[in-house]
Amino acid sequence: MKNKKVLWLLIFFLPYFQSYSQTDFANRLSEAALSLTKDRVVYDPAYFSIPYPNGDIPAGKGVCTDVIIRAYRKLGIDLQKEVHEDMKANFNIYPKNWGLKSTDRNIDHRRVPNLMTFFSRKGKEKVISTNPTDYLPGNIVAWNLGKGITHIGIVVNKKSRDNKRYLIVHNIGAGQVVEDCLFSYPIIGHYTYNK
Repeated sequence: MKNKKVLWLLIFFLPYFQSYSQTDFANRLSEAALSLTKDRVVYDPAYFSIPYPNGDIPAGKGVCTDVIIRAYRKLGIDLQKEVHEDMKANFNIYPKNWGLKSTDRNIDHRRVPNLMTFFSRKGKEKVISTNPTDYLPGNIVAWNLGKGITHIGIVVNKKSRDNKRYLIVHNIGAGQVVEDCLFSYPIIGHYTYNK
């Protein structure tokens, strides 16, 4: 009888604990992204040879994907390793935009289409809408800037001046900044990822 009570309690409360855990992770990811805005970073899309795993380009350089990579790394998740391992096992389903015949662990995780594929496979795809309440802190958003250029950022727990939208931490050329730009470009991806 005692075991049945414990089992019932686990079944009843497990969704609550999972939800709390996901919310806690999202808040920590949001705070990690916001902390990146304190670092001076120059936009630099150059190719770098970096260590593996846990490799990073020079601290004062970066692009939009480096915001995502660095925020997750602050929470102990190495997207360089995660993306590389998934691409190595499933290379045929990742974009072929760069004409590569195999993986490149220096750059694969630093490309928006690859991150989008990874998050859609290993994370959870969320609704794409024009409703600001659909976009919560810790969510990852990808945009189409036109002419084949994509962009990515993290929704954080700071609100716009009109209090209608959460802000975004991203790097679109001015370094790692927090801005009210959720609907500035067409959204093409919306994800959560918690390993």
